[in-house]
Amino acid sequence: MRTLCASTLIGEFFVIGFAGLVAMKSDGHSTATVWTVCGIGMLLSVLLCGMLGRPGGVQLGWALQIGLVVSGFVVPTMFFLGVVFAGLWWASVHYGRKIDEAKARWAAQASSEPDAA
Repeated sequence: MRTLCASTLIGEFFVIGFAGLVAMKSDGHSTATVWTVCGIGMLLSVLLCGMLGRPGGVQLGWALQIGLVVSGFVVPTMFFLGVVFAGLWWASVHYGRKIDEAKARWAAQASSEPDAA
């Protein structure tokens, strides 16, 4: 699950950065406003990658996704991105857990089978 969630967070990092460039040119917001909102989201995405293995890492990921949606009050483009990222985060957590369960089953089967050598 950590790999899938970390990949999602790194993808968010890049998309938020590009969205910041677009928002700065199209929405008429000041550079400082856009980069404060987007910069915080980008920084938290990268920092959270390192915290996924710790207790509460997935919950912090949800807090980040909610924060991205709420940041839409400052930079309206972030509403859409926040909702999309929350959906991706859900998929990463959901399918990541299924992948982890399948890996654990396969490892248990491999360790219980006698060696064919």
